This record gives sequence, C-alpha cells and structure tokens, in this order.
Amino acid sequence: MLTIYRQLKPEFVDDRGGITRLLDDGKTTIRSVLFITCKKGSVRANHFHKKDSHYAYMLSGSMEYTEQKVDVKGDFTGERESAIVKAGDVVYSAPMTAHAMRFLEDSVFIAFAAESRHQSAYEEDTVRVKLV
Repeated sequence: MLTIYRQLKPEFVDDRGGITRLLDDGKTTIRSVLFITCKKGSVRANHFHKKDSHYAYMLSGSMEYTEQKVDVKGDFTGERESAIVKAGDVVYSAPMTAHAMRFLEDSVFIAFAAESRHQSAYEEDTVRVKLV
C-alpha cells in the first residue's frame, strides 16, 4: 500500500519560526540522510532494496512516484500504484517494494534511509528493475 504523508505543516509556530515533524514513529532508525537534486523529466530509482527502507521528503518540485511489491525472486507481485508527490509531502519506500520516481519539474528531496548508503553496502542491497 502506497504510503504518502501530504502537505506536512508546522505543529509549533512562534515568532522564531515553525517546527514540522517529518518523521517520529518511535521505531525507525535512520543511518543515512541524502540531499538529492533532480532535473525535470529524469527518472530515479527503478529498483528495490532487499532490507533497506527510506522516506523521501520533497523540498521543492514534484514527482510521479510508482511502486509495486516484489517476491523473494524479484518478480513483481500485486498491483502497481502511482501518485503525485509534491513539495511538503513525504513518501515511504518499504523493503522488497520496487519504486521509481519520475520528476515533473526540477526538484529537490531529502531521503532518510534505514541502512547505510556507502556504495558497497548500497549496491549489495539494491536490485535494479524496470518499473517505469
């Protein structure tokens, strides 16, 4: 099931500014934070992670996010789902779920990942597929 948190707003505001809770579920461990820029029309991801999961918080721009579960052999299962993700939205990518991001305009997002993103660890956990 596609998990998107839409248009997060500050939950505390005073004369200094505001505080917006992006993630606070009490169970997620974050081991990597990435700042990612994307050009209009580009596609990122088109892969799944065996163990890793991540949240993507859109700072600016928008994307069409598509996901579909995969089985232990890497074959697609279940229904493919897509949604438009805009600035202020957070989308979750679960383990063993193929996901792809097609950017509708120049965009910037921050990815909060549960596993290390050092290249060797990332490559060992990532399986590339053609979702979009």
